[in-house]
Amino acid sequence: MTYRETLDWMFARLPMYQQRGASALNAKLETIQQFSAYLDNPHLDFKSIHVAGTNGKGSSSHMLASVLQEAGYKTGLYTSPHLRDFRERIRVNGKVISETYVIDFIARHRDYLEAHSLSFFELTVGMAFEYFSIEKVDIAVVEVGLGGRLDSTNIITPEVSLITNIGMDHMEFLGDTLPEIAREKAGIIKPRVPVVVSETQDEVAGVFKAVAADRKAPLIFADQGDYPVYSTTLSGDYQKRNMKGVLATLSVLDEFPVDNADIVNGLNKVAENTGLQGRWQSLGERPGIICDTAHNPDGLELVIEQLLSQDYKRLHIVLGFVKDKTLENVLPLFPSEAVYYFACPDIPRGLDAQILRQKALGNRLQGESYASVKRALQAARKAAAAEDLIFVGGSTFVVAEVV
Repeated sequence: MTYRETLDWMFARLPMYQQRGASALNAKLETIQQFSAYLDNPHLDFKSIHVAGTNGKGSSSHMLASVLQEAGYKTGLYTSPHLRDFRERIRVNGKVISETYVIDFIARHRDYLEAHSLSFFELTVGMAFEYFSIEKVDIAVVEVGLGGRLDSTNIITPEVSLITNIGMDHMEFLGDTLPEIAREKAGIIKPRVPVVVSETQDEVAGVFKAVAADRKAPLIFADQGDYPVYSTTLSGDYQKRNMKGVLATLSVLDEFPVDNADIVNGLNKVAENTGLQGRWQSLGERPGIICDTAHNPDGLELVIEQLLSQDYKRLHIVLGFVKDKTLENVLPLFPSEAVYYFACPDIPRGLDAQILRQKALGNRLQGESYASVKRALQAARKAAAAEDLIFVGGSTFVVAEVV
């Protein structure tokens, strides 16, 4: 098969959470453990850092990988979801996995994949871990997909675990309260392996203390530490919170020392080194266009707070969500004085733009619905004056269509 045909087979054959939602999840580790054993347990061949959290885990993972690359370590990076190309999920020193490797992996293991009920995510984790093993990476930064305890990445025993933030997201899987969600995220804490928590949140700090104590894992709350202030090319005020967790993680990574120059260079070349996109990313200057993948209440609240602090004459917002988004938790966060362009992301889980518009009207958000994200952005560009600002967001999949 060609690369395109291989991807078509993967997307059609294997249940993918981003496309199908809850029906695509395997809430157990047995399947990935069996698949890894079949692959000869490649996850045992490299050192790792495990990163979980509701918000900030992607940015933190990219920051860590960039600094480690600058320090000269051959660094793997596994993240999800991808924005444009599947291969974004698996990188070594910032370079995406080759099309040839993806084609070959599916060809070699197709019989197994067809005979076992793997999810798309389980397949991808197995592919990433085999690739990191073959590439002989010194260390891999591995981002959790969803939750932690039962996430397919949770077969690794890392050098250090990082938990960035706990917020109300994916409650149908993780629980209805912050402590319940925190317990799922704390599932990545391993016996005697240091764990860094980026933010001290009163509602969940006790959960992390209890789990860490039970597993005799040294626990660090990064925001309580005294770390230098560094600049970064990653825009967004929320990156300051993520950075403390990154610095604390690096400080306990004994086998992989980094110096100050590595940190300075790594934090100032994150996108260049690792290809990170969609975090307070500028798409144009006149009118200004900002996009951000924040999609849950905590993440959106921070992004909208920063959005409203910008200098503009009028605000235009291109907005879309997935069907299972709890709109009553997010729509009230958006400013009523903006002009809205409602759109449906081009995935099966995408929420119909007309439905979104009706829901938004109930929150005094005025605007029109459009047949696609691109048409919505075109309309916003046409309507916006040079001194206006356009924001594109609500979902990773909305941003993926414009970057």
